[in-house]
Amino acid sequence: MRSRSTTRRLAADTGLLAVAAAFVLPLAWVVLSALDPRADLRVKVPGGVTWDNFDAVLTEEITFTPLLNSLLLCGGGTLLTVACAALAAYPLSRFRSRLNRPFLLTILFATCLPITAVMVPVYALFVQVNLIDTMQGTIFFFAASQLPFAIWLMKNFMDGVPKELEEAAWTDGASSFQSLLRIVLPLMGPGVAVVTVFSFVMMWGNFFVPFMLLLTPDQMPAAVSINEFFGNRGTVVYGQLAAFSVIYSTPVILLYVVVARRLGGGFALGGAVKG
Repeated sequence: MRSRSTTRRLAADTGLLAVAAAFVLPLAWVVLSALDPRADLRVKVPGGVTWDNFDAVLTEEITFTPLLNSLLLCGGGTLLTVACAALAAYPLSRFRSRLNRPFLLTILFATCLPITAVMVPVYALFVQVNLIDTMQGTIFFFAASQLPFAIWLMKNFMDGVPKELEEAAWTDGASSFQSLLRIVLPLMGPGVAVVTVFSFVMMWGNFFVPFMLLLTPDQMPAAVSINEFFGNRGTVVYGQLAAFSVIYSTPVILLYVVVARRLGGGFALGGAVKG
């Protein structure tokens, strides 16, 4: 019996190691190739460490302008998504209606739609309303595409905040909007952080939407400009591609670091509803 249990444990450990290697090896290739002057598709320790790949990509045209465009698009889209999701989730969480469940199911269905299925009518609509090749139009579509799942997440987190706290604020003369801003959102800080990180990461890695809606090269985000490292005949500058990938990943890593404490916390309710 013990030998069978040991065999199962070894098989499970082997499977977990294989899964871990599938994630670690690509990351190791990116880091090592960024420092390797002769990088290729192999994962290897560079014979000589160099910063030449970073020097080659750290230019305004290759890195700084696309990263700034990405920050504007994803930052603006994330702020709009979080604000609209909070306003939409509040009545769904606090007020009972026969339409709540059908509406939530419709939202859940909207999250399953592939974005490629709606891009043709969206492109035609943007042409009609003069939003094609505009940063604000792309921000609006980014927010609209992430809003269904953001509302679903925000509503579930909002359900965990006791309504008694708002009722006490209403007794003191606060409006529903004031109680949302001053009571509900501060108490569900981890939930807001989750929605923020999820929305930002999904927009940051989106290639198809800005590629379709933006036409001017100077407005392209880093998710699209990374395609410039792939030549027409299959040639790839692997070292510069890896260096750009490291720089491109930095804002997402910084965002995780900034919100890490909020993600690890719980709802700071304490004894607020006692008495």
